[in-house]
Amino acid sequence: MSEPPLREVRAAYDDSSLVVYQAYPASIAEPALAAGRFVPPFKRERMTWIKPSFRWMMYRSGWGTKAGQERVLAVRISREGFEWALAHACLSHQDRERHASAADWKAELAASPVRVQWDPERSIRLGALGHRAIQVGLTGEAVHRYVDGWITGVEDVTALAHRAHALVRAGDPAGAQALLPIETRYPLAPGLAARIAATADAG
Repeated sequence: MSEPPLREVRAAYDDSSLVVYQAYPASIAEPALAAGRFVPPFKRERMTWIKPSFRWMMYRSGWGTKAGQERVLAVRISREGFEWALAHACLSHQDRERHASAADWKAELAASPVRVQWDPERSIRLGALGHRAIQVGLTGEAVHRYVDGWITGVEDVTALAHRAHALVRAGDPAGAQALLPIETRYPLAPGLAARIAATADAG
């Protein structure tokens, strides 16, 4: 199997929505599950990061075991909302092909309600792979749009995380991988792909 493009958005998606992941303590997760959206004590004033990669979420949360990340949530959002986020995003690092100077990048960063960061994708054993997974950080207007308009459902997938982790620890990574959501290349218009520095032949 050939290596995926370096920077490619992959997600579990259908014609109108896609799934992103977040992990929180029960104090935030339980009210969100009850309401079907994020409600207090979730703080809109803080940047919130959404991740379409389940394995990257497992890496970040330690399979839902790290303090404050004990509940893993699958949040289904509209494709329209996700693409609005990408269209209003700034890379979290300076890209010399897109920013003539550090000052230009910092000015765009300050004006953008969305950050995009590309981090090494993770294997089922959570080792770093050669291609990247996208993280999308929402602030200000983007957080309000996310909470009030984009979310169509919230599901607790902590038990899935724990089952997969148990299989990995038992020496059955293939069995663990078979449990995970299927994530495929998310189609991006060329302008969106360019804005977030996705690999050219992926978009």
